[in-house]
Amino acid sequence: MAELTGKSALVTGAGVGIGRAIACALAREGASVLVVDFNGDTAKDTVDLILGAGGTATAHVADVSDEGRVAQMVEAAVDAFGGLQVACNSAAVSRGSGPIHGFTREVFDQTLALCLTNTFLCMKYEIAHMLEHGGGSIVNISSNASLRGQPYNTAYAAAKSGVNLLTKSSASEYGHKGIRINAVSPGVIRTPGVERYFDEQPKIAEGLKQAAAMRRLGEPEEIAEAVCFLASDRASFITGQLLSVDGGAAVK
Repeated sequence: MAELTGKSALVTGAGVGIGRAIACALAREGASVLVVDFNGDTAKDTVDLILGAGGTATAHVADVSDEGRVAQMVEAAVDAFGGLQVACNSAAVSRGSGPIHGFTREVFDQTLALCLTNTFLCMKYEIAHMLEHGGGSIVNISSNASLRGQPYNTAYAAAKSGVNLLTKSSASEYGHKGIRINAVSPGVIRTPGVERYFDEQPKIAEGLKQAAAMRRLGEPEEIAEAVCFLASDRASFITGQLLSVDGGAAVK
């Protein structure tokens, strides 16, 4: 039997890349999935993939940096599937890169809003529902940029470092109340955005491949497998953890 059969899940940023792979994997494991993205067309494309594979899913359009839309998102999952037992907060957008002295306050604040504050808002409403309905599992998507600093990507790295401590601190608050909260930290993953970047910077692409101990890029499905594990009862005694799925890049 699929490990998440009978459970309701939501995934933010599920229209493309890692978020799409996570939504598809959760559905494959039996969960009914609310596919959340700010782009309705890509959300529908993900839903079509899930339905075509025999799964259950519905699309929901939301900007998860907007608190009102986040509250509606959780309500939509409950209305569609009768509850919410699993949530993966994957949505993130970095608004800029470059030396920190060149960042404007606006760009820095936007990066925090779209990579950290949005995760807090999602957790706020996901946890509120889970507290009243028997608990659940939340998996946040962090980044290896948060682990040891990343030049010219400071705002994003700082925001994702915040996600790490948000995960650990909230796990300590709610572990005895039946809610497990963990995070997955991807290395360099072959997403459409990364592929476009590599097309523009082929020398950087080779360097990033060599940065992992396994000497290759990761695939979105490999992140999704880690999320499915943490969401499932196989991880029933795991909370407050940051799992790097990076081909060994963090240990080099």
